[in-house]
Amino acid sequence: MGYVLDTADLPVVDRAEAVHAAMMYASAPCHVIHEHPDRPIHTRLEVRELGRANIFTTRSTGIRLLRTAKQARHDAAPVIALSVQQLADGRHEQLSRRQLVSPGELMAVDLSAPYDFAWSGDGAAGCVQIPFEQFGLPVDVIRRALGNLRASPLYDLVTDHVAYLARHADRLATDPGAPALATATVELARALLASAGYPDRRSPEVLAETLLSQVRAYVRQHLADPDLTPARIAAAHNISLRQLYKVCAAADLSLEQWIIGERLHGAREELSLPEHRQRPIAVIARRWGFRDPTHFARRFRAAYGLPPREWRRLSTDG
Repeated sequence: MGYVLDTADLPVVDRAEAVHAAMMYASAPCHVIHEHPDRPIHTRLEVRELGRANIFTTRSTGIRLLRTAKQARHDAAPVIALSVQQLADGRHEQLSRRQLVSPGELMAVDLSAPYDFAWSGDGAAGCVQIPFEQFGLPVDVIRRALGNLRASPLYDLVTDHVAYLARHADRLATDPGAPALATATVELARALLASAGYPDRRSPEVLAETLLSQVRAYVRQHLADPDLTPARIAAAHNISLRQLYKVCAAADLSLEQWIIGERLHGAREELSLPEHRQRPIAVIARRWGFRDPTHFARRFRAAYGLPPREWRRLSTDG
């Protein structure tokens, strides 16, 4: 599912109203103030679903988004936006904090609270919007993290991830791996906020939680690689294999079985898509890291009670 607005397709007199309506749909109720309302407004806005989150990108002539306390009181759906500025400097004010966001920098916005965000001239930004409850973190931790993102060692990693999502939103949102990508994105965002929001970021609990979130995100990004092994995962995170297993055991996670489960889930989702009905099952199995089609079929049947071919038939015939 997606939503696109391009004011180039609209009469000049209708553009301001269209942008306002689109912002209400794409983000949070706010006042949309254009820098030069007497000149033609140029805005392109896209929203792509990514699991229970979404990817929101916009490019526009000078604009200000002002969310008042009154508007915030009437909105009961708290959401956090992690946004990377793409073009022009963004000026952001929220919770008594002011921030200048240059292109390539990451900021976080609590869309349920009042805020003031603007840029002058031609500007652009891309963000991922995630509901509060997806993080599983206390509200005070999340809000403390909002103005403290650079304190986290995950800042650069999450910045690059959000920027990549924004650049390739249309392709990623419709990819068979989108559900796994959505989960990985939430886990990375959660790790960032936990790292930046807890007073003692160096505590063993926070470090372990942050590391586990990084590991899970890394695994989901490399599920298609049949050579994805615990040793490679440990090396990618500069830790010993023993430390990797210790962190997983503390979270009651069997790493190898979890990886197989994630691969099976991704393959099952792809088998359910009508547009992939003609794609050979062996090809799908390889796409999800299974070298041996027989091994894949056996694992699939053990997990879901049906062989892959029967699952596909039942899923796509309806």
